[in-house]
Amino acid sequence: MIIKSVNGKTPQIGEDCFIAENATIVGEVTMGDQCSIWFNAVVRGDVNYITMGNKVNVQDGVVIHGTYQKCATTIGNNVSIGHNALVHGCTIKDNVLIGMGSIVMDNCVIESNSIIAAGAVVTAGTHVPAGSVFAGMPAKKIKDISVELSAGEIDRIANSYVKYSGWFKEN
Repeated sequence: MIIKSVNGKTPQIGEDCFIAENATIVGEVTMGDQCSIWFNAVVRGDVNYITMGNKVNVQDGVVIHGTYQKCATTIGNNVSIGHNALVHGCTIKDNVLIGMGSIVMDNCVIESNSIIAAGAVVTAGTHVPAGSVFAGMPAKKIKDISVELSAGEIDRIANSYVKYSGWFKEN
């Protein structure tokens, strides 16, 4: 793994986290507890800060970044960021699933208990209301989230990644 200071800012990593050997975390990054940063993921807090709550999983190939002097990235608790997603200069609240290959751009706010579908492009400045499912290019609301979808996807994936990371921490 590459954990690197930039401009005097060093990543702060919480308790019981897993970071894959080829993940990169640089600069002003603060992670909560039980987070996981998977293979080939890049969390680049060089131009602006990145904060993550507890139980955030950043899956393989994800890029998290911000915009210099404009847009930091803030991620809440119990958030899953799917393979090859791009999260840039935005706010993601608690209990959110960012689908595989999706893009969340500057100044977006993804409210709690929401899902961004795989491949969606959430254009700059979009506000995703709590309990929504957004999909498409550009992403638009397609439905309200159900209790079953919230428990079946958001909670299941976040909890699964805590379990998966345990497999790697044992070796």
